[in-house]
Amino acid sequence: SYIDMELRFREFDRCRTLYEKLVLFAPDNSSTWIKFAELESILGDVDRARAIFNMAIQQPALDMPEVLWKAYIDFEIEQEENDHVRRLYETLLERTNHIKVWISWTEFEIRIEAFDKARATFKRANDSLETSPAEERILLLETWLEFERTHGSEEQKEAVEKLMPKRVKKRRPILAEDGTDAGWEEYFDYIFPQDQASKVSFKLLEAARLWQRQREEEESGSDE
Repeated sequence: SYIDMELRFREFDRCRTLYEKLVLFAPDNSSTWIKFAELESILGDVDRARAIFNMAIQQPALDMPEVLWKAYIDFEIEQEENDHVRRLYETLLERTNHIKVWISWTEFEIRIEAFDKARATFKRANDSLETSPAEERILLLETWLEFERTHGSEEQKEAVEKLMPKRVKKRRPILAEDGTDAGWEEYFDYIFPQDQASKVSFKLLEAARLWQRQREEEESGSDE
């Protein structure tokens, strides 16, 4: 491309100008933003590269947002700016609660041997994914369990094992194409201890509210 030719001739200012025009013309193009930031990084201007990445992730629409975010996170990892990396994960999770983001964050903490932070991130992810599909929740728990087997104590490993769901067989009705009853089919479901505990807590809270309401009604009745 024309930019590559300018790079070969070491016309870096012209390259900057071209990239500035490109991102103005097509601000949704993730690859252009990444190459622009990479140019500044190669030239040793880390602050300028970071500023370009920051502008990029603020675009309202991107063609490949996951590729851009990964490039930005990898850039900060390469700079060994661990707190910057964590802030990026926090910001990304405000936009998406995807399991891949959570696991990527734990892998980063493990890679730099920040095991306590990795464990805390696993706990946050488990709570945050409580309403996600069972397969995603199981994947997270299995990844967490593998981490504790390698880096945790026996007690920490057992704590995660207790969070693993039970696989139970259930039955559900089948409807024919015309909407009539076509019998039953068996399927497997997962019961998470965490969900059961939440239900118990909710019932206790409801009981406390009911008791409080009845008490208030009795007190108002006695005042009349």
